[in-house]
Amino acid sequence: MPEDLTPSLHLDLRDCRAHLLQVTLQHQPSRPGRLRLQLPAWTPGSYLIRDYVRQLEGLVAEQGGRSLPLERLEVANWAVELPNAEPLTLRYRIQATELTVRTCHLDADHGFLALAAVALELEGQRWQPHRLSLSLPPEWEAFVPLPRQDDGSWLARDFDQLVDTPIEAGPHPSHSFAVAGVPHRWVSWGRTLEGHDPADPHWLEAVEQVCLACCRLMGVERPAADHYLFVLHCNDNGYGGLEHDLSTVLQFGRRRLAAADGRRKLLQLVAHEYLHQWNVRRLRPRELRPYDYGRPVLIPTLWFAEGVTSYVDQLLPHAAGLCGEAEVLGDLAADLSRYLTTPGRSVQSLRLSGQEAWVKLYKADAYSANSQVSYYLKGAVLALVLDLRLRRSGSCLARVLQALWRSHGACGRGYSEADLLAAFSTEQTDLATLLPQWLDSLEDPPLLELLEDVGLRLVPQAPAPQERWLGWQLEAAAAGPLLQRVERHGPAEAAGLMVGDELIALAEQRLRTPEEVALVAGSWPLGRRLPLAYARDGRLRFTELEPLAPQPRQWQLQSDPQAPAAALERRRRWLCLEPEPA
Repeated sequence: MPEDLTPSLHLDLRDCRAHLLQVTLQHQPSRPGRLRLQLPAWTPGSYLIRDYVRQLEGLVAEQGGRSLPLERLEVANWAVELPNAEPLTLRYRIQATELTVRTCHLDADHGFLALAAVALELEGQRWQPHRLSLSLPPEWEAFVPLPRQDDGSWLARDFDQLVDTPIEAGPHPSHSFAVAGVPHRWVSWGRTLEGHDPADPHWLEAVEQVCLACCRLMGVERPAADHYLFVLHCNDNGYGGLEHDLSTVLQFGRRRLAAADGRRKLLQLVAHEYLHQWNVRRLRPRELRPYDYGRPVLIPTLWFAEGVTSYVDQLLPHAAGLCGEAEVLGDLAADLSRYLTTPGRSVQSLRLSGQEAWVKLYKADAYSANSQVSYYLKGAVLALVLDLRLRRSGSCLARVLQALWRSHGACGRGYSEADLLAAFSTEQTDLATLLPQWLDSLEDPPLLELLEDVGLRLVPQAPAPQERWLGWQLEAAAAGPLLQRVERHGPAEAAGLMVGDELIALAEQRLRTPEEVALVAGSWPLGRRLPLAYARDGRLRFTELEPLAPQPRQWQLQSDPQAPAAALERRRRWLCLEPEPA
């Protein structure tokens, strides 16, 4: 037991084949009395109540060798009566079987721990230092982005920093490099496909250049962190990331990595999470200072925290000299295509998207696209509009980011929506009126006219003549095609179809694959109703579909051959994240 009052968290990962993490939390109370304990319900950066207590088992409290009764106050809150001021020991287990960047996973190959799912908060100790120690299987190494102590433990500044510390452990290779003199490490777990190992020297050089591009974007010479850890989980087909003050955890599928654009996409993910050490972690919405780990908090500015980051993450590899103009325009066009084919953008405003993140974005189902739009996606579209509009007056989005970093981020002052509006309107006065309208409107922001400023046109790709719009998406199943999605106001909805319906026959022709559906529908004349047999809940049903002319599903950003030289130069500066000339 430590002699000071520092809470000490010990994690034993040696029972890895049972996927159980053994936890011991020791605390020296200052006096007898009632002590409350709480396990966080969510982790910062992922706005969903995850009820981590689901994986907790066997919680016991001991003092002086005697067991103390625990009173459960709420689902993840307890109280214990301390009869004296002797050292308190809490023991419990965490089931670690969920492999995401925000949960815990422990097996014979590795261990990954998101400490929001593990660490109990002791009443009155949130702002006190916390000591962390580990017991590992033989040959394993721990990768922890905290200062190492002489006794082999790690010390967190307070409970918040402890929760913000992801732990990766295993017999993994570790690669070191520096960004502007700041030490960085890259740790990979999981096999990549042959010839696509991201931790080769060329890869680390590319990561360094992306990190430096982030620094230039923020107008600083070096990263915000004094040291930084990248952890990559390379699994079958995953994708995602979670930001931390001193680290990030990335998940990327080896199949994605093997694709022609795999490395560029992984670099964009690196850029997104690395930029978060400024935007979101230190330049933080006021509602998240401090974090409330027990309940959801309305955050109306998630469009800025995530949307702006999602926009620039596509430009940062290009700004680092790691891809060409055609590639970045293709990536932007793909996102614009996703946005324009999301029906929910006419139902949910961007402001509401952020406010409803806790109950909608992270709980998406087959019908979600009909009623909501992602603040990542529409936020990125708005960020693009703002960047191009600011460039009309000689400014740019980077200047707003840099000003907010100086006024709020560098000093740890949380920003409000009013602060964002003030920062944008300082650069361009009419944004004080226009930006709130764009946040609340169900209309698309004025994208097309702003693209003309950089000599681009957003051109829809004509569908094939035989295509028909039926307002559904299908998936293959053993018995036949299943409805995976039904679009609002589309032919499938008008015919009374639902997600999960099994298609049996179309125009009296038996269906076995989605491709057969396309062939039959493509040969059916427009304007004639199409007989359909389907099954729902084990019963055979019949309806009629009215195929409509196909809708555009893809758009391209094409260069305007008549664009003046000034527009082409502005495009170059924009894509390289360079400021406009004074």
